[in-house]
Formats: sequence, structure tokens, C-alpha cells
Amino acid sequence: MKRIDFSGLESPASFCGADSDLCESFLKTPSFQLPDTLDFDGFQKEAIQMVKPAKGTTTLAFIFKEGVIVAADSRASMGGYISSQSVKKIIEINPHMLGTMAGGAADCQFWHRNLGIKCRLHELANKRRISVTGASKLLANILYSYRGMGLSVGTMIAGWDEKGPGLYYVDSEGGRLKGNRFSVGSGSPYAYGVLDSGYRYDMSIEEAAELARRSIYHATFRDGASGGTASVYYVGPDGWKKLSGDDVGELHYKYYPVGPAVVEQEMAEISIA
Repeated sequence: MKRIDFSGLESPASFCGADSDLCESFLKTPSFQLPDTLDFDGFQKEAIQMVKPAKGTTTLAFIFKEGVIVAADSRASMGGYISSQSVKKIIEINPHMLGTMAGGAADCQFWHRNLGIKCRLHELANKRRISVTGASKLLANILYSYRGMGLSVGTMIAGWDEKGPGLYYVDSEGGRLKGNRFSVGSGSPYAYGVLDSGYRYDMSIEEAAELARRSIYHATFRDGASGGTASVYYVGPDGWKKLSGDDVGELHYKYYPVGPAVVEQEMAEISIA
């Protein structure tokens, strides 16, 4: 059973002064009933699951001969409610590194910004950019220290350093995986299907960008929690560059153009003499 240590806090009398009413309000027993449980860890986990919102997204990244392609949709949702269609899910950590958002939007945005600050401090202290390996390990260590506290983060760190292109998956449990292809989010099974079938290491930048765009589109078509805009970024030796941002509704008619309707049987009026 966990016990909270209040020994480092000042006693209420030290800051109440002469105001006895203020002291009484501090010393008064809480009016609400505290949960009676011996398994506080289990109670905490159940409470987190009870208020955990339903969420979804589609993000992907892969390494090919020219560098790294990163793509994502832009829909923010909670269950069946779509709160935004224009969320920026690819976050610039530094000029040569990108991070993707999946999970809680606030958690991802905050910790990516925090990682960007730490990467800049590393660069100032060491006179060189931090590696993709180092940045991903830094984020994984931070998230591991907050395990079990309700964070919801599933991210990819993609970039280019002295060793070339790098890609890592990091989550809020402190997990960290190195790989050549990743897709994260509720639409990832659909994105993986298209990505795996069309992936080749020797693709050109244009071919890789089109594969990423098509993968995101098909995920948004099948997954109700994904949608909005399919954004595609390329990371190379000179840093990252945004290649496109297409509305998935327009992409649908690009991939499946509407043809002329075929009339199977036509009714004709017969004049009665």
C-alpha cells in the first residue's frame, strides 16, 4: 500500500499566523469519503481505465534509400465525436528530426516540445546535433519515469544524423524499438496493408511520398477515427521538408474517379393510340 510522505511540507501553523479561521480550514478533515482499499495500485489502474477517452489516429514512417518519409492524418477525436480536422500530428523537433503524435494530443505535444528543448541544450553543450538514437532514448527514459501515471503517447522519432537516416518507435510505457517501417494509431492495420504491399528500399522520393499518401488515405477510408488531411514529410541529409498536404476527400476521387453511370434497363413510355 502506498503512503504519501508529507514530512517535507511546512505545518499549517507556520503560514497561518494570527488567522485562526484559515488554520481551521487547513486542519479540518476532508468532507468526502476516501476509497477504502488495500490495493491502491489496482484501484489507480481501474480509475484510469474508467476515465480513459477513446481516441484514434493514423501515422506512419519508413526508411528508404533517399532518407525517411513521415506521414499522418489530421483528425482529433474522442469516441464518436470529431473535435478537429486540422491537428498537426507531425512535430518538428529540430531542423533534421521529426516526431509523430498518436494517443493523447496534449501529452504528445508537451513531451515533443520538451524533447526539442533538451535536444537544443545538448547541441549547445556538445557543439553537435544529437543523434536520432540519443533523442529517442532521451524521450523513452522520460516516459518510463511516468509509467502508470496516465500518459498516453505512441510516437515515432525520425531524422537524419551523422550515421544517416534513423527511425524509432517510443511509447508511454517506456518501450523503444528501432526499425525501417512503423505505423501507429487505430488506422495502422489498414496503413500497414498498403505500406507493406508497395514498399521497396530503392524507391525515389516521389514514389515513396505517393506510397505514404496512399497508405494514409486508405486508413482514413476504413477507420472512422482518422481523416482530415494526409500530410507527407521527407527527411534527408539537408533536413526535413513538407512535400504535400492533401484533403483525403479529394484523394478519394483521385484514386477512385467517378465514371459514367451504366444504365442496365431503361423504362420507356409507350404511347396509347
